[in-house]
Amino acid sequence: MVVKKKAAKVEAVVLDEEKLHKLIGNGTEPLMSRCVSILLQAGSQLEALREQQSDGALLEACLHTLVLVYISLQARNPLRRSIASALGSVPAWLYEQTVDCLCTCLSDCLSNLASDKLPHTVDTIAACLDGFPLGECVIAHLLLQFLHKGLSEYLHQNSCLAGCHVAQAQLMQSCLMAVKTSMLVVQKSEEIISAALQGDQDQCKQEDTLSSLMNCYVHILTDEDFIQSVQSMAGMAVVLLIRSVMGYGDEVASVVTQVLDSAPQWLKQSCEGLYSSGHPPGVSLYLCHGALAMLSWKGTLPGPQWEELLLLVPNTLLELDVSIKESSTAMVVARVLTLWSDAALACLQGEDQRCPPSLQQSLSGGSKLQEHLLEHIYSHWEHPLDGVRHQTRSLFRNLLLLHQHTNSSTSDPFKDPYITELTKSLLGLEWHMRGKYGSLGCLVELYGAGYLLNLQPQLPSCLLGLMGDQTLAPYASDLLERLFVSHKAQLVSDTGAAGKTEDWLESWHQTWVTPLLQVLCSARLDQTTYILDYFLPKLLHCSPCSLAHMVQGLQDTMPCRPTGSRGALGALMTCLRAARAQGVVSSTEEGLWGGLVPLSLLQQALIHKHDQVRMDALGFVCVSHRSTELVVSQEIDLICYFLLPNLNNQSPGVRQQTVSLLKKLLCRVKDSTQLLQKRVVQERDQEQRERDQHTLDQYKVFLRGLCVRLLEVLLPGASFSKCLMSLHLLCLLGQFFTFTTGPDLFALGEVVTSEHAQNVLYCVASNFLEVKQLAATLLRQLPPTAVGLQVPERMLGVLQAALDLSMSTKPFNSVTAAHLLNLLLHLPDLSQALLLCAQEQGLDFQPPSPPPQTSEALILEHNTLAVVQFLLRCLQSEVLRAESSLLQAAASYPLYGRAHCITAVLQHLNTVSLRQTEQWRCLVSELIAVCYRMSDVVSPVVQSSSPEGLIPIDTDSGLQKILKEIQPKDNNDFFTSARELDTHQGDDHTQCDEGYRVTAQMVLVCCWRSMKEVAMLLGELCQSLPLHYTNDNMHTHPGLITEEQVEEIGLYFRQQLLQSRHRGAFELAYVGFVRVTDMLCRSGSRALQQLPACWLSEVLEELKSSDPSSKLCATRRSAGIPFYIQALLSSEPKLSSCSLLKMTMRELISLAMPSADRSTSSSTVPQVHALNILRALYRDTRLGENIIPFVSDGVQAAVLGFTSPVWAVRNASTLLFSTLITRIFGVKKGKDEHSKKNRMTGREFFTRFPPLHPFLLYQLEEAAATVESDSGQVKLHPSLFLLLLVLSRLYPSPMDGSSSPLGLAPFMPFIIRCGRSAVYRTREMAARALVPFVLVTQVPSTVHSLLQELPPKPGPKIQHNHIHGSLNIYVLFSLSLSLSVFRQNSCVVTRGAFLDVLVCLCGPKIKVSELRQNVLPVLTSSDLFTSDTSAATLAPGSTQFLLSLARVALSASVEIPELWGDPQLSNRLLQCLLQCPLYEVRELSVNGVLRRLEEEEKRRRPQWLDEPTLSNLIRLAFHEKHPQCLAKVLRVLCVLGSSGELLWRHGTKVLSQEEVLQHLITLAQSCVHRSEVSSVSCLAQWGVMMHSCCSKEQPVEVKLMATKVLVNCTHTLLTSPHLPLGLPTTLSLWRSLFTLLQDEDQDVRDSASDFISNVPAGLLSKGVSVCPPVALDWGVGLLCQLFELWGQVPTGIFALTEWLLGEEEADDECGMTGTDSTSDEEDFLFKKGDLNLWAEPGQWLKLLHRKLTSLILTFKQTQQPGPLEPDQVHRISVLSSQARDKSLSSQQGLASLPALSQFSCTMEHAQLTLRLQRATLALDVLERLWN
Repeated sequence: MVVKKKAAKVEAVVLDEEKLHKLIGNGTEPLMSRCVSILLQAGSQLEALREQQSDGALLEACLHTLVLVYISLQARNPLRRSIASALGSVPAWLYEQTVDCLCTCLSDCLSNLASDKLPHTVDTIAACLDGFPLGECVIAHLLLQFLHKGLSEYLHQNSCLAGCHVAQAQLMQSCLMAVKTSMLVVQKSEEIISAALQGDQDQCKQEDTLSSLMNCYVHILTDEDFIQSVQSMAGMAVVLLIRSVMGYGDEVASVVTQVLDSAPQWLKQSCEGLYSSGHPPGVSLYLCHGALAMLSWKGTLPGPQWEELLLLVPNTLLELDVSIKESSTAMVVARVLTLWSDAALACLQGEDQRCPPSLQQSLSGGSKLQEHLLEHIYSHWEHPLDGVRHQTRSLFRNLLLLHQHTNSSTSDPFKDPYITELTKSLLGLEWHMRGKYGSLGCLVELYGAGYLLNLQPQLPSCLLGLMGDQTLAPYASDLLERLFVSHKAQLVSDTGAAGKTEDWLESWHQTWVTPLLQVLCSARLDQTTYILDYFLPKLLHCSPCSLAHMVQGLQDTMPCRPTGSRGALGALMTCLRAARAQGVVSSTEEGLWGGLVPLSLLQQALIHKHDQVRMDALGFVCVSHRSTELVVSQEIDLICYFLLPNLNNQSPGVRQQTVSLLKKLLCRVKDSTQLLQKRVVQERDQEQRERDQHTLDQYKVFLRGLCVRLLEVLLPGASFSKCLMSLHLLCLLGQFFTFTTGPDLFALGEVVTSEHAQNVLYCVASNFLEVKQLAATLLRQLPPTAVGLQVPERMLGVLQAALDLSMSTKPFNSVTAAHLLNLLLHLPDLSQALLLCAQEQGLDFQPPSPPPQTSEALILEHNTLAVVQFLLRCLQSEVLRAESSLLQAAASYPLYGRAHCITAVLQHLNTVSLRQTEQWRCLVSELIAVCYRMSDVVSPVVQSSSPEGLIPIDTDSGLQKILKEIQPKDNNDFFTSARELDTHQGDDHTQCDEGYRVTAQMVLVCCWRSMKEVAMLLGELCQSLPLHYTNDNMHTHPGLITEEQVEEIGLYFRQQLLQSRHRGAFELAYVGFVRVTDMLCRSGSRALQQLPACWLSEVLEELKSSDPSSKLCATRRSAGIPFYIQALLSSEPKLSSCSLLKMTMRELISLAMPSADRSTSSSTVPQVHALNILRALYRDTRLGENIIPFVSDGVQAAVLGFTSPVWAVRNASTLLFSTLITRIFGVKKGKDEHSKKNRMTGREFFTRFPPLHPFLLYQLEEAAATVESDSGQVKLHPSLFLLLLVLSRLYPSPMDGSSSPLGLAPFMPFIIRCGRSAVYRTREMAARALVPFVLVTQVPSTVHSLLQELPPKPGPKIQHNHIHGSLNIYVLFSLSLSLSVFRQNSCVVTRGAFLDVLVCLCGPKIKVSELRQNVLPVLTSSDLFTSDTSAATLAPGSTQFLLSLARVALSASVEIPELWGDPQLSNRLLQCLLQCPLYEVRELSVNGVLRRLEEEEKRRRPQWLDEPTLSNLIRLAFHEKHPQCLAKVLRVLCVLGSSGELLWRHGTKVLSQEEVLQHLITLAQSCVHRSEVSSVSCLAQWGVMMHSCCSKEQPVEVKLMATKVLVNCTHTLLTSPHLPLGLPTTLSLWRSLFTLLQDEDQDVRDSASDFISNVPAGLLSKGVSVCPPVALDWGVGLLCQLFELWGQVPTGIFALTEWLLGEEEADDECGMTGTDSTSDEEDFLFKKGDLNLWAEPGQWLKLLHRKLTSLILTFKQTQQPGPLEPDQVHRISVLSSQARDKSLSSQQGLASLPALSQFSCTMEHAQLTLRLQRATLALDVLERLWN
């Protein structure tokens, strides 16, 4: 893609008054315009100017003008470089004069130290030194003095800007620029500085200047208020200044390493602050950075001090690495370490002389330094910051290079033990560690892919298997790319000389392409999605010729497709899509995509069952690497073939992909259209012009047809997903081509009819917000003549509908009203329509006078003002009535609708360029006042202690007391009103004669939504309106909202957030308050900028002094208090020092920590608040990594909070601890609670949170002391569970080696002691937590010591908890132990844990036959086989023990019986398991049998399943009572029955197939709660049951099983030519199948669509997997074809007509439109009812009508001429009568609805329209049949 170069933006030259007068005084007034006009030619003119030709005065004035303009220009103005070029082109004789002129002007500029001029002056100095030779000549002592004074001024300003975060952030940037400029000056003037220091005259003055400059740098380094970028730059400036003073000798390194003996006295004094013991830790970090960046390390080092400094830097950084908390500091440390490794490499690469041996030894692999650096890498390669992970990867690569340079004699990695051991260690790590991929990539880069492939040949397949994980796919694909690119290069280099390209290409394909195709064909779709995104394009880019190999290989394996995968067809589409996006294939009319794939295959893929296959096929058709590539006719046909079946898709991801791909296609059409138009004009070849014009005509037909198709589906009853997709695509058409009706090329507006526009308008009434927004957007793009809103009657109707909806009790109606009002805002006659509406309502409203001019902006402003004024008058009237009766307002005119419309209307207004400012100011004041009144009305409800169920009717003193405490000044009288109110006794304005009903839900919705809209409106006013304020220079900025109003709004939000109890109210008030705080920080008012800090201090003080009598809510997780503090902290700029956050966290953590004086519920209220607020702050993602330094303190507060005797503190601590676990270990990424994706190594954990190491150790020691007690009593420490939970999230790293510096050993004895707890869960968690603390080398000794502690024999003092805890540890370590004491142990829990160990030891990977032989007697003599195990005799823990026994028995009888060596005993074990009285044991056993059968997939019964076992399974099918166990038994018998005929016995009787079927049907009926007895045949009864299982009321599981049955019997029952079930039952099954194909659940629909694959080939040639809409279409057509095959065409026509008429739904529809349901809807405000968001009854009716029409035509063509039979005539008469009745009732119902009922009665209108459509289509079918 060609990117156009942006035009240079030339800003105006701004000269202050003094400079302007100076220019005029010099006589240059007539020269100003001339000088600017010839600026671009000034350089050449000055260069050609000769001394004899010049006018001295004029030339001097001209130079002075250029210099003044240059100095006055702002930064990044392109004129500055132009002037610099012109001045730099002066001839030699003019050079000195130009320099003098520049010096004079610059000196005048430097003499002005005004704070507002400093940034510009500093920028000017930097510009003079940036590639401007004349500017470099003005370097002098004066510049350093000025910069020192400027820095001193900045330091002084920083101390005075507390609370002004925006000003502080700007100051930081200015300070950063000043430090950079001072460094530039020092660099350019090193010789001048050296000469001045050696001279006698200027030495003292120069030393003072440099000393003052150094003091400024030191102050910045030691002041933590400065941001890191400024401090880092100051560190470089310090080293640069030392280098400039000391030179390049060994003394520089000695000064940097704190050896100041050789430094001058003034330098020693200036540097004392850097080397004092109390300096912040960041000083060392930034000095190390400065030393590495500003000193030259390339080549030979000047002396030993340099070597010492080089080795000192990493040690200093590694010491800092353990103590830092901020992630940003960790980023700096990682970057500086990488910079150090670059410097070390530069030292080793010197050519003059070799590096000293001692330095080489320190830098080589295996040295102590490299070990410490590798430990740093392993601790940080999983860091949450991408930058840290990237730097650790770069550091690892440099360490490998250092090892290569220090061991250059060993080039073969296989001969290098260090590299070999390191590689094997990395390959041994688990693949969820992201740092592993980058490290392996470094090894590939340095040693080649062949090295890794030799060590691990299965590496490609392993990495491709990881591509299904979204978090790992980018890393795995990057490593794969490095591998196959390197492997290709190695193969080419090895075989290139011989010229055998095919040999290496085949080997490369075998290594990389073959595993890829296997994964694409066999893996699940979700596992292969990211292969297309990340891997496949890279592979094709590396080897484009591999595409032919892929296509050929996939077409050869096309038939097979594993369940759940995309199969070979999907894999082929994936490869083709990636290839075309890379430009490997392209489309032409002559040969579509080079003949790679047939068109029929593409059509199959475009309607495939799986979404991703369809998306890949669509991407292949649409996407091209060239946006101007022509769209050929075949591609257009494929798009049309794809479109309609795929518009209705429930998956948001698929919808998004479809829109994105079709957008790319439309881009191709647009770009190629421009190309074709140009060629039609310029092309000389007539035939080519005709072809191009033909293509344009095709485009026109395609786009118009696409537009019509999309508009036609927007009918009443269309599904949400279809409306959304169609509107999206129509908006894209309007965006790319516009709906014009004029002489445009495509003129899409000509095909848009008024009916189409009307349907789009009615989409605004949709319940889905996104559909409303898209429809409103599209209406603005459609031709106004089609929309028709400019017609006065239609505009008035839409306006009245919008006003009615704005006072609806349905919340979504107010959104519809807002969209309708926004559609009307651009109409010129809107104000007159508003006046008519006001007169009808009797409202005192006078619209503003129209503007004299009629521009679009003025009309918009005028109409917006009129609408807001009208709504404001309505709202004021309704608020006045609500103050008298809130119940009446909630039932009749809730306030939130009007306020929402006002906010929505204001959002579309450009408030910066308003003309009628006075009217807007008055309007803003009124809006703010009415917002306060609304809040006063509804706040008693949302601020009550229980707002959810509050109906303010109680008269007891308790409610009055609560309301009085919450809002003492409340004066509403609705608290004593009745629930059932008569409107005649209420308000006189109400015209209804009936009473109204109001529920607690309606009151609450009215109140909290009103609070929400008040918050949104106030936030919109603050954020969008210009502020009226006076700045520091006493300059007044005019605006519409004043500082006082903004502050009042902030105080209002404070009150609402601190006192509201309803979550919806304070959450949405928080949204509005965030907009206010955002505006405060960005405003120009200094007073407003300081408000957040002031409010934060006030609320923290209030929290400290809060008690139960405080109005701050201590329940509901502190209600809105955390939101209030979050909003204040979010206002702080991200690039600031975050002083507010740090201060707040310190205060909150001090409050959250327990203290001696907080032991009662009254004294712990501040602690509860602090814990709740901390939880909210740790969850706030906007705080990012800035919150990480306080995580350790938060964990300590949460753990210590568990020790509080007050329940509220413990509850808040629980919530905080849960949040911190998520913050530390990440969001849970899988169902496995112990998955390593949500864990980290102990090294990484304690490196990131160092304070937790001693804290957790102390707390664990204290908790472990209470675990084991000789008294046998249970003593559970409150914090023990939390401690073990944290420790169990850690796991050992194989990279730790034999010793660990983290000090994990002290934890082990305490964790082992916790494993002896009397609480089972504690023992289990202690065993899991012990694993990461046992090093790999210490596992045998640890287990041996635990074995020694086990009792050798039973005894009276033996603690079974001790034994069980040890066994749990053995299970996790998978180690063996003796069987000697098992039979003598009486504790079933301990014996069960021992059996779990045996299950691990007797697995298939362990070949220890002796152990299995010793276990068999244990099984045969166990309680499972010898004693009564009924539920009545079971002791606690016996069930778990018997399940453990069953697992061992299953291993011997089902899983691996061949390894146990006793077939007879194995069969006996399985029989005992199936006969066990415990259903848990039976279910486990049957599940094991089922799993083994599914794994074998044999056609015959396996040998290990003998006749007695089969008899037991059949017996369970008759007598099993537990439903889960019975289901699995039946699944086992189903699998066995599919392999051959199964003999069913009930006792001694052998059952026939009919008896078995009757038993199963009876069983199924009892499971689906059907108890009626039917006299029909067994198969008919089964058909009725199947029909009931497919109804919408059934659970998804039942419908899925019914779908599976119908799909399996498609060939034998549904499509059989013999009708084995009879026609009625068969039709019932087909109707059930069609119902399932329209089910709301996507899995049900997808499963039902599989019936197409089982249709006989003679009936349907396309037996492939298709999407549900296509399957539904083909299914109805297939049924019509079967009617002909069965000879039942008339019967089929009547049956389908009954389906069309909808007899089954008649009663439901009448009930839905009846009067009884409307009253219930008032009681249930958000009642959803039965709603199918996918099914489209209208489309289903059209499909039936279309198929019936075709069937009738076929019937009339094939039947004998003559009249219809009498029974057929009677059926036609009956159906026609029903259809006419339904049509009449539907028309009457539609006529009774109000005008524009699509908005006010959306559901009723849609239902009546559907009934009318049913009747109309049925009458049409019957008329066709009659005629």
